[in-house]
Amino acid sequence: MIEAAIKALSQMFAPALRRVLLKAVGLALILIVIIGILMQRFLAAWAEAGANWAEQATGVAPHAAWSALAWILSIMAGLGIITGALFLMPAVTAFVGSFFVDEIADVVEREHYPAESPGRGLPFLLALVEGLKIAALALLVYLCALPFVLFAGLGIIVLYLANAYLLGREYFELAAMRFRPPHEAKVMRKTNSVYLFLAGMFISAFVSIPIVNLATPIFAMAFMVHIHKRLSGKRTELIEWPR
Repeated sequence: MIEAAIKALSQMFAPALRRVLLKAVGLALILIVIIGILMQRFLAAWAEAGANWAEQATGVAPHAAWSALAWILSIMAGLGIITGALFLMPAVTAFVGSFFVDEIADVVEREHYPAESPGRGLPFLLALVEGLKIAALALLVYLCALPFVLFAGLGIIVLYLANAYLLGREYFELAAMRFRPPHEAKVMRKTNSVYLFLAGMFISAFVSIPIVNLATPIFAMAFMVHIHKRLSGKRTELIEWPR
């Protein structure tokens, strides 16, 4: 497992993956900016509406005071969004990764497993649905863990373990489905659930590092290609996806 992580890290900045890395980081940044702008506009409008309501309901302070309060709340909301973006990064990278899994896996398989048959590219819709599903699950986990963040870091531990499970599960299935039908990939994942949870901890640690976590799809997919090869051994038959 450690060897697989080292191989994935060493290949991240190789020329063959550099273009994929730039595309993945760029798309993740665009999504984070769009989400941040939309949330900031919504919260700023909410703060302004709340200040106006409070002014009309109480009449105990001049308009300028309520406007200043709305402005302060908008700034606080913006800072909260920046912090929240760091926590949302696993969900964003899970979605972004769905666009590049085959490019990453092809490079890893050609370099490290040239004597074996390459995997079959996943249908775009299937990869996209898997990415959306895991992103939605990650958001749900964050909402559940949020109340625990204030309790001595308990929320951070919950998020770390949840990321290990969710991201390990997603990227392993994406790697496995290049060689197996979806139902067989899921059975293999369940059979090796403990091992894959431990492997997911490597991905969870990677995604916990600010800025570096923008490259999570590259590391996670390359890592799980090695893990799948290790668990399955040599496999020469390929699945035929319906066209």
